[in-house]
Amino acid sequence: MTSPPPVWQPLIESLLEAVCLVEPLGLRIVAANAAAGTLFGVDSEALIGRAVIELAATPEDECFWEDMAAGRMPPEGRHIHSDSLVRHADGRLVPVERRVNRVWMRPGQAIYVLGLRDQSAQRGAEDELERLLAELRATLESTDDGMLVTDLQGGIRGCNQRFAELWSLPEALLTQRDDRAILDWMRGQVEDEVRFSERLRELAETPLLPATRSVDRLRLRSGRMLERVTLPQYGRGRPIGRVCSFRDITEPLASAARLQLAAQVFESSLDAVFVTDAEHRIVTVNAACERITGAKREALLGLPTARLLSLPNAGSAGDAPPGDWFAPLAERLAEHGVWEGELWHRRADGSALPGQVSLVRMAAPANAGDPPGATGVRHVGFFKDLTETVAAHKRIEELAFSDALTGLPNRVMLTERIEFALAMSQRHQTPFALLFLDLDRFKHINDSLGHLFGDRVLVEVAERLKTCVRQVDTVARLGGDEFVLLLSQLDARGAETSARRVLEVLGQPFTLQGLNFSVTASIGIAMYPNDGTSMNDLIKNADAAMYRVKERGRAGLRFYQPQMNVDLLARMKLDHAMRLALEHGDFQLYYQPQVGLACGTVLGAEALLRWRDADLGDVSPGEFIPVAEESGFIVALGDWVLGEAVRQAALWRAQGRELPVSVNVSALQFQQADFVERVAAVLAAAQLPATLLELELTESILLRDADEALQRLTALHRLGVRLAIDDFGTGYSSLGYLKRFPISKLKIDRSFVKGLPGDESDCGIAQAIIQMARALRLRVIAEGVETVAQRDFLLQAGCDEFQGFLFAPALTVDELEKRMTSRPLQDGVIAGA
Repeated sequence: MTSPPPVWQPLIESLLEAVCLVEPLGLRIVAANAAAGTLFGVDSEALIGRAVIELAATPEDECFWEDMAAGRMPPEGRHIHSDSLVRHADGRLVPVERRVNRVWMRPGQAIYVLGLRDQSAQRGAEDELERLLAELRATLESTDDGMLVTDLQGGIRGCNQRFAELWSLPEALLTQRDDRAILDWMRGQVEDEVRFSERLRELAETPLLPATRSVDRLRLRSGRMLERVTLPQYGRGRPIGRVCSFRDITEPLASAARLQLAAQVFESSLDAVFVTDAEHRIVTVNAACERITGAKREALLGLPTARLLSLPNAGSAGDAPPGDWFAPLAERLAEHGVWEGELWHRRADGSALPGQVSLVRMAAPANAGDPPGATGVRHVGFFKDLTETVAAHKRIEELAFSDALTGLPNRVMLTERIEFALAMSQRHQTPFALLFLDLDRFKHINDSLGHLFGDRVLVEVAERLKTCVRQVDTVARLGGDEFVLLLSQLDARGAETSARRVLEVLGQPFTLQGLNFSVTASIGIAMYPNDGTSMNDLIKNADAAMYRVKERGRAGLRFYQPQMNVDLLARMKLDHAMRLALEHGDFQLYYQPQVGLACGTVLGAEALLRWRDADLGDVSPGEFIPVAEESGFIVALGDWVLGEAVRQAALWRAQGRELPVSVNVSALQFQQADFVERVAAVLAAAQLPATLLELELTESILLRDADEALQRLTALHRLGVRLAIDDFGTGYSSLGYLKRFPISKLKIDRSFVKGLPGDESDCGIAQAIIQMARALRLRVIAEGVETVAQRDFLLQAGCDEFQGFLFAPALTVDELEKRMTSRPLQDGVIAGA
């Protein structure tokens, strides 16, 4: 974690606003002033070391810091200024003005300065003003009529949206506030412009008395008929203008025509239509209703709706009283005025067929004998025969919502289930869990046994997963070997129990086609609502947690944490920056001398990669090398290092200096099928003898596939390249491969050198490695030698070479050349060390 200079604390403490200093790579707070502690309701010291994303109070804030982790800052100015929210320790949200600046403390080291200003008081005043304005505006918008308010001179003081809709006013006229243009527009919309203008003059000349009220009708060119009611407006007892309300009366005037048209539609409709009285007895039907039911109109009149229709899968009409199933439906129809759903209709021959039914409750003129002023009730039913579509719809659902291979719900159905779970959890305030499951190394099964065998494994996995969940839960397959488990109304403890049950069930042996094998899985868990309030957020975060399980060795489970997204974005940021750095030539090789213990002569140099980024500053290899290995970029990066180191060795040789170079080789680079050919091509291009190149490989590379490794090492040995084992003793050591492989040197890891000569265990390990190397006729080099005592112990133990700060750190080419000529051994001690 980058720490700011001590002088920064007094500086930020002198500021009135809250200030936090954030290191750029991991986005963790390294300094905060007292104002920041007050803003968050904690002691400022408690903020130190916390990930800044933990202070995010909104999803937008989390996205903000994720963008920061990914390096997405505006290129102009390198700062961000915005409004946001922070959460006080007592739980309340505090509005703040936020500014983030990147400051360079010194070359290669930057820091983010986060400034926060409390805007609670200002927001309160603004909210109160907005509330008053909203109330005034709501008064004008609270009617279904179009409202136009004018002053005594006829100038427009205000109007509502309904007025603009009725008159089809263009948006430009509403924003220009041009009264003459609006009146001209209205004049152009009416059929009789002359009468409209005369009426405006009459209204303007009419005295504004409290009881003055005028009503007239306006026919627009669009065919719409408007009723205008004009009333005086008074303020403090004096007339101040007029209020005109406009109501669309086109519909009432056209009702008679529509009734006539409805009668025609009623008879010509292909769907069955029937009308019932208040007691749901049929009073009329159309021709289609006769055709679909197979009954004459006379036989249907007076029949209860419950006899004509029935619930799906219901028995014959005589199985139960006809009103029992219909009573709840009638209650909902009376309450809401409409009911829609699928029912079955009874045909005259006794058969029943499915259909889509809509029932509408409507008022009707009173019947004879009803009390004065009373109105009757009618119900209109619409029935569409679904006999042919039900079977097709069922098949379409199977194809659209199910995975073709396993029969599990697919992403479409999972989306619906998650949306339903979100709605239910929001209503009842209950959590649920989303598990993202990925099979470990499933690609090996497909590659070795074929995709058909892999499909059978997926089917078996699906069947086992279904046994691990309840009926209310969902197991879905997203594709490939990825599955999602939706566990309804379950807390974190229950989610963990279910995940462990899944791991246990999948861990049981599989037997297919006489082959016994095991399948493991990695599971990431996201909880609603803490880890997301939408399907995309929950799946993304569960996937991030699963990815972290993969990183930690697979075959396990892990809950999502907000820092995971920051870490992932930081890795993506590093990966992208590395690729640009290689493209732009920002990488540089340093060389650490390898010195003979007995003679003090520089015998070789290890090429070490260094990188200074324009935004991130000096980036340690311990940070970017793992990311490069994870993304596969290590192959391109390793090839560049190999080529650059060989080129430099060739240049030294041309200058008369025969100095071997040692280059580290990653596992992925070594596993490339043409690795030996690449090495040979690089040596040939530089015209460098192979004996001046040493490749350092870790034990894990050699043991992963010993037979293949032996073939490549033998080919490299034939070229003349020297081979060394790096970090010997830290991996899974095997004496067998040391005897088989053409290795020439072992490197004692710095972890065993650090404790020399005081630590007995380190002394024993170092001596054992040296003695074993002597028996196998291998040279030994120790890395990380920093003290004379360490060097003397290694010399007495029989070690051949060393490298470390005692002689020199990793140096540039110029520095290395000067060191070799100007710093000889003096009296057994390196001069100037």
